[in-house]
Amino acid sequence: MNSSRPYLIRALYQWIVDNDCTPHLLVNAEYPGVLVPTGFVSDGQIVLNVSPTAVRELDIGNAAVSFEGRFGGVAHNLFVPAPAVLAIYARENGQGMVFDLEPPAPQPDVAEVEDLTQEQGPPDDEPPRPSGRPSLKVVK
Repeated sequence: MNSSRPYLIRALYQWIVDNDCTPHLLVNAEYPGVLVPTGFVSDGQIVLNVSPTAVRELDIGNAAVSFEGRFGGVAHNLFVPAPAVLAIYARENGQGMVFDLEPPAPQPDVAEVEDLTQEQGPPDDEPPRPSGRPSLKVVK
């Protein structure tokens, strides 16, 4: 199942903007793949104003948040993997959501991947069909 974090970030962003507040992201700047201006990082974290008037080309995707922002008058392209977002909140009242710290996914060793690929051979054209009768569970 996909992580709910990107969906919650998008929903809370829209909710904050709809209520005429300023959305801010708290980001773990030390998470692998994070691209932010390091001169503005404090204690391994950075707070980013992502309001529509503060950023350009904001994309809150399932894998990452990316946009162009200005720091000290200089434009920067920022890239924040979704697991690196620690919180999204409204600057004016602090309402929002804090997320659990998510460890980086382990990266497979290239040699291990090559060995597995050679052992398994080419992939089958069709996945196996499920057996048995499908059933639904009623949740009350």
